[in-house]
Amino acid sequence: METVSDTKNPELLRFGHYFLSLINDLKRRPEDAAKELGISSEDIMNIIEGRKEISSEIITRAKKIWPVSSRDFYLIEDDCPNGVKIMRAEDSAKSSRIMERGGFPYYEYRDTAVSSVGLFRPEWIEQLCVVDDDDPNNTTVQWNKGHFMHQFTYFIGNVNYYYLGSDGQRKVAIMNTGDSVYGTPFRPHSFTTRKGASKNGLILALTYGYQLTGDTQQELSVMDKELGMLFLLDFSTRKKASGTLLNFHMACASLSFEEFSKRTGIDKDKLIEFENGLVIPSYDEIITLAKALNVNSRDLLPPDVIEDKVIVKYYKDAPRWYFPESTKAYHIVELSHSSMLPFSKAFEITPEKNNGDELDLQVGLHQYIYNVGDEDIKLNWQTKNTVKHDVLKSGDSAYVKPNIPHNFRGKGKLMVLRIAGRIPGDAQRELSSFEKNDVHRAISEATTWFDKGKALRKKIR
Repeated sequence: METVSDTKNPELLRFGHYFLSLINDLKRRPEDAAKELGISSEDIMNIIEGRKEISSEIITRAKKIWPVSSRDFYLIEDDCPNGVKIMRAEDSAKSSRIMERGGFPYYEYRDTAVSSVGLFRPEWIEQLCVVDDDDPNNTTVQWNKGHFMHQFTYFIGNVNYYYLGSDGQRKVAIMNTGDSVYGTPFRPHSFTTRKGASKNGLILALTYGYQLTGDTQQELSVMDKELGMLFLLDFSTRKKASGTLLNFHMACASLSFEEFSKRTGIDKDKLIEFENGLVIPSYDEIITLAKALNVNSRDLLPPDVIEDKVIVKYYKDAPRWYFPESTKAYHIVELSHSSMLPFSKAFEITPEKNNGDELDLQVGLHQYIYNVGDEDIKLNWQTKNTVKHDVLKSGDSAYVKPNIPHNFRGKGKLMVLRIAGRIPGDAQRELSSFEKNDVHRAISEATTWFDKGKALRKKIR
């Protein structure tokens, strides 16, 4: 016997609103959905209103009759209802596990703060392997095969970082505390401690998903491999990137060069040069091309620079400044990042104030925070109109949801990585095209797409 609650469960209500949005998209009224799924209208309303959990049998039935997948019925669980999730250093130590490579202990792994809401997969890693030289071809070094996720790495101590360069050659970077690296997915690499170090080196290896994670990867996986490969544009040079972007949008619009020339007033031969990647259009020409294709000019802009697959940034060379200008509450050092991931930002942040109530930080990105210093740092934040307080001790880590007002107070040092998750970028632009009063429906749908009259309840609360 399935249980129906007299009160609304917040998580079930969140699913109910999502389910209502799903059947709206399928152009089913609640009674239509109920009839097709073989359940009563009362049952469907109890699911929508968060009083009843949808059963696996109903999900199976829905998949057979509607163009949906299992993923459409499972929501991201909110394991961070207060906006911040903290993992203590002692709890991190309890997760310790030794990883062998080549038949000997190579790494010690420990978990750090992570949330199901964000796309972080962060780890604390001690380098147990000690090398006596800086040769990238040292046979003691055990290389991995690379992995799907992007990786930002923060170094503590004397660590050698080995990686495969864009030229296909093995390389080594001599890293010290504060140095950092960004590496693209599937780039083989390894880490060791250098001989003579007073103690083993450490890294914070912060792997994370970006736009290809989740549904996008799933969509690619259902395609024939050759068809999926056709989404790959040639970004080896700026000219080729410009040409392949233009070619893609012309193909999507089924535009001939003759028609394109009529729409733009640009000579056909010049358009062919653009499409072949021989010439990059001027900005004014890009605007003209975009208007003719009915896209935004940014959709045709090639990357400003073609970066290496691995970006090493030494601490001594890193830009640094105070923020905000009015109070200089924080000293910030910019760590390694890629311009191809504009919503991925890494910093070393040193609070310059011991007290003060102003919540002077609010970021529309997911944040991973690790106390890399020796001093306690106070973390204050606001959630649901309540200000909460906690302390990050040395070795503690934390996750902070996007748009949570917060501050740091003390004299310690934090390593902070900010990433986009699924919203900033194209999704954010799409959301921003909505009327302001309609955005809440995208976030939590509580209204049917039609006027159903008096027969059923008009609004789900």
